[in-house]
Amino acid sequence: MAENKIKNKFVSNDTTWVMRDITIDCAVFGYDNGSLKILLVQHGEGVSMNQWGLPGGWITEKEHIKGAAYRLLKKVTGLDNIYLKQLKAFGAPDRYPAARIVTIGYYAIIKRTDYSITAGGSASDAQWYSINDVPELAFDHSKILKYALKRLRKKVKKTPIGFSLLPKKFTLLELMRLYEEILGYEMDKPNFRRKFLNMKLLKPLSEKQQNVKYRAAQLYEFDPEIYQKLTKKGFSFEF
Repeated sequence: MAENKIKNKFVSNDTTWVMRDITIDCAVFGYDNGSLKILLVQHGEGVSMNQWGLPGGWITEKEHIKGAAYRLLKKVTGLDNIYLKQLKAFGAPDRYPAARIVTIGYYAIIKRTDYSITAGGSASDAQWYSINDVPELAFDHSKILKYALKRLRKKVKKTPIGFSLLPKKFTLLELMRLYEEILGYEMDKPNFRRKFLNMKLLKPLSEKQQNVKYRAAQLYEFDPEIYQKLTKKGFSFEF
């Protein structure tokens, strides 16, 4: 998010030299209660002041890019201890109006209620936005977000997802809604149930939902051993 007016390759920032031609931008997706959102920050300074964008900033001279991603994300949003996955470099000549700047994209998906968001650094605000109601974003951040969502959708078809996003005990409907929200389309319930149960990834429990007005559904939990195995090995799971 921190592309501002550029004069020198290295600029002193709180006694730390930052490289004014490489930045980091993070697409952090948050899931909770059947809703997928994206974390955005409002720029508090520079040519993009008051615009919304993905959290990020400048890499320092001697900093590893992944270390920079974690540092910047914590600085501008308060998020810490999440798993970031690198996307790719975005370096179109016209992506920033004042200079040639390359940004390294990262993405993650977390359970929103497990984390507190606090704007800091050059961000004047930080908010979760519905993935279907994203405002106009600064620079090429809409392109980065679109690419990150595409990567996330591809990931859920290759590796299991949900271990840290759902309650420990959940229904098949809750699991299906997680996939529907990420993939962006409705699924056939019987087909989804058959495919998931055939994977042996879920352990049926001798428990049902409680305190619901409708017919209580059976609860399941992930088999941790198979979950880890499929996470490493991968699978092809088309819906």
